[in-house]
Amino acid sequence: MNQIKSSKYFMLTLLSAGLLSACTNEKSTNLTPPVAIAAPIATIEATNPSNFARTQEPLYFSLYDLGLANDDAKAKYLVAQQDGKILPSQLIDTDMDSKPDTFLVVPDFAAAQTQKFSIVSDASIKVPALKKQTQAEISIKEGGQWNGKVYENFTHFKNVQKFTPPPQYTDHSYFIRYEGPGIESDKTAYRVYLDWRNGFDIFGKKTSDMVLQNVGQKDYEDYHHDAPWGQDILKVGKTLGTGGYGFWNGKSVDLVSKVKTWDATIVENGALYSAFNIKYNQWEVNNTVVDLSSTIAMNAGSRLAHTRLALSIPPTTEAKVHPKLILTEKIPNIAIGVVKHKDTKLILGNETVSGNAWTYAASWGKQSLSGPDDYVGMAVIFKRGDRELQTEDAGSYVTVMKNLNAELEYYFVATWDKEINAIKTEAEFKAYLDQEVERLTKTTRIELQTTLGAADKKKKLDANEALAWSKRLADSDIARKTFTFGYGSWDDVRDRKAKFDYDMSGLHIMALQELNKVSPDPKYANAAEAVTGTFVSDAGEIHTFKPDLFSIDLTNPGRVLINLETATHKEKYRKSVDFLRAQLKKHPRTSEGAFWHRITYPNQLWLDGVYMGIPFLVQYAATYETGATQHKSFKEAVHEFEISRNRLRDPKNGLYFHAWDESKKAIWADKHTGLASQYWARGSGWLAMAMVDVLDYLPESETELRKTMINMINEFAETIVRYQDPETGTWWQILDKPNAIGNYRESSASAMYSYFLSKAVNKGYLPQTYSDAATKAFSGLVNEFISMHHDGKISFNMQCQVAGLGFGRDGTYDYYMTEPIVSDDPKGNGPFILAGIETYKMLKK
Repeated sequence: MNQIKSSKYFMLTLLSAGLLSACTNEKSTNLTPPVAIAAPIATIEATNPSNFARTQEPLYFSLYDLGLANDDAKAKYLVAQQDGKILPSQLIDTDMDSKPDTFLVVPDFAAAQTQKFSIVSDASIKVPALKKQTQAEISIKEGGQWNGKVYENFTHFKNVQKFTPPPQYTDHSYFIRYEGPGIESDKTAYRVYLDWRNGFDIFGKKTSDMVLQNVGQKDYEDYHHDAPWGQDILKVGKTLGTGGYGFWNGKSVDLVSKVKTWDATIVENGALYSAFNIKYNQWEVNNTVVDLSSTIAMNAGSRLAHTRLALSIPPTTEAKVHPKLILTEKIPNIAIGVVKHKDTKLILGNETVSGNAWTYAASWGKQSLSGPDDYVGMAVIFKRGDRELQTEDAGSYVTVMKNLNAELEYYFVATWDKEINAIKTEAEFKAYLDQEVERLTKTTRIELQTTLGAADKKKKLDANEALAWSKRLADSDIARKTFTFGYGSWDDVRDRKAKFDYDMSGLHIMALQELNKVSPDPKYANAAEAVTGTFVSDAGEIHTFKPDLFSIDLTNPGRVLINLETATHKEKYRKSVDFLRAQLKKHPRTSEGAFWHRITYPNQLWLDGVYMGIPFLVQYAATYETGATQHKSFKEAVHEFEISRNRLRDPKNGLYFHAWDESKKAIWADKHTGLASQYWARGSGWLAMAMVDVLDYLPESETELRKTMINMINEFAETIVRYQDPETGTWWQILDKPNAIGNYRESSASAMYSYFLSKAVNKGYLPQTYSDAATKAFSGLVNEFISMHHDGKISFNMQCQVAGLGFGRDGTYDYYMTEPIVSDDPKGNGPFILAGIETYKMLKK
């Protein structure tokens, strides 16, 4: 699914599957009686990738992905229908511009269940009111007057949407009902003190009804005592409370205290989803001044509070470079955590998972104000790779998070043993957290088809249509992000400083270069120098390149640099490609001569690396070398393929394992063979593209070497077509397990195989009989994975963002199901553009 740039962190986690709902067997009561089925604007197929039920699973669809503009009148009448019944839904605002931009649907899933439903826009459908399961509010006194720092003699409380405390307001001013904004679901409630304490507190609930509207109406003491609805159950003090945030100064947490003003806004207050935002203006911290925005949201059926933090430079400060470059330097971390009471213990979630997988730091114990024997569990849930340090200070268990992008997304959660369906023991609490992090990590698999553009997909696929699809995606990428990949800019795809890398500076730009050959356009032609070329200094040095890392990935953009050198004859490009060739000569290898994937992956040959290094090696040799030196390079390159085939190909089925460790010491490696355990689709896709690309530069005079490669191409083509999904023409994330729980049809690998087949047919490496499979593959890319937007752009969806081995990535089937699924990543869009070009050539014949 596509992401809305202004709410990137919200969408990264939620758009494919959404926030979490509570672990419960209760059925949703929000299904409505049958209604007439209207014509859909979108159809959805959603699959639960877990072997347990997911109740009230929130699925988020941006209006942009539904083919609508935010101001489209159709958005006001969106309804989700399933078998003639209306599913619970809510139209919400995620980017805080006071305009709805996202449609939330909340179905119940059995374990591994797939459901289909449609989204329609029909003003005639009367949607019954939903039971309110979430609430956010901020309430202030009126009718009285200030006496110093205390507000006296008020007549009533008034709920407001926006509020900035006056200068005299501080703790115990008795002006804001329960001292700050509050938020709740049917499970639990939280409040944040809107003053220098910035405390995060818990209202334990004994009921599933909404209670905040009644809390503190009498006075500020009553909610500290037991009541039928529940009570305040946490002593916060000068700590992080439950899930608060601040800055780790090396010894303790600096809370968000030294602030000029606070702006609180109720963003949403709906039946299924509510949220509020606090803007901390001019926070003084770490010898600098920044603004901090915090948005906290809750979903029906869930205890979790989704928290999004974003740092920014105050308007009075002039930024001469990208603000995030300044902020990540000045604020090197963001500290989150929970209060550390004496009768508690720290519980850590799985720490040996992928960096993109979610885990937690939690406390459990007798820490409730409701009674000396009452148990409370609290946790912060975060992506494992975002954590820099787990530590503590005098008052809190502290999780120090890396500030890689001036933004942070995490969740906090609390449980109380007096709740309905309460968690009573530490073991139950840990089991609950483990299930919740799986729900966050393994997002619901979503296949979305919209009415917008459906007619285009129904057109007969001919040469011109194939090329048009490549151009549409390339043009969309250029409008979105292509020119943000250059040196010194901010990479909006990975939210980091732009780097000289295999996909951004390499594959994506190469695809545009190839597109320019068949459909010349200045924007395609200029991209190479405007992006990849910016990393090369006048002296030929490559910015951000780390030689000692010996990463074979970083060789791939050298193909773009060779093209730039031959086109411009600039000396700096020749120096840069000579440097990359010299780097390969020093690159560590296995005993048989295969390149290690990286110095941090010793003795390891990955399929990915064959594509990253070998086509460059052959192109360099063909362009700059002659005679025996050239032949040696060609032979060296083909030998890499031979080793890959001998070591990675499974003779039983012809598929390739992702990687091989000669030392057999890697956590993912079989102790007898050294092989990884899975046939990862994109791994074989990298190999497939490499096979056809090296032949572009391996001359006809190298008869035996070409024969080796063409034989390998035919062998692989026969295998991969056997694993092509017969219905859609695409391929699965794990190739041999289409029916396994959580597996999905993956677009980047499917595009790579489409490119491989069509190019091999075009070049005569494969017989024409493969053209049907190639055509079916490209049609599948369009029909299954392309979505249209109202502004004319298109997106390519269902892309595995990244997958590797080691450093928490154990190579199991389960691991490959946990990596994020994204849209419009260069690793997918580049192969799609290339596949369209080769399909165009094939069908033109």
